[in-house]
Amino acid sequence: QELLEESGGGLAQAGGSLRLSCTIHTHSGSAMGWFRQAQGKDREFVAAITSSGGTWYGDPAKGRFTIARNNAKNTIYLQMNRLKPEDTAVYYCAAGDSIGTLTPISGGRGTPVTVSS
Repeated sequence: QELLEESGGGLAQAGGSLRLSCTIHTHSGSAMGWFRQAQGKDREFVAAITSSGGTWYGDPAKGRFTIARNNAKNTIYLQMNRLKPEDTAVYYCAAGDSIGTLTPISGGRGTPVTVSS
């Protein structure tokens, strides 16, 4: 089982910013990223990054969110700008051998994000 540390998130006003971080101590695969799930909705892909720096974004994140990675620390960051109330969700750290196998970490509690209008 991956050893996971998640931080950041919280409450922000619409138009504001928040930053998430996730460290997976035992992860050795290439891809890391986030999914999110709002109450009553399906889980959706947010963003991902490979160890070589390639990035992918889900439609809600494009142009507003930026993912970054520190390979030495096995840590990723999600800078979320111009937040909207519809960004309110629990954000789950994910990992995989590749972008195509990216999966939320089993047992991860996620990081709640609430954006008020």
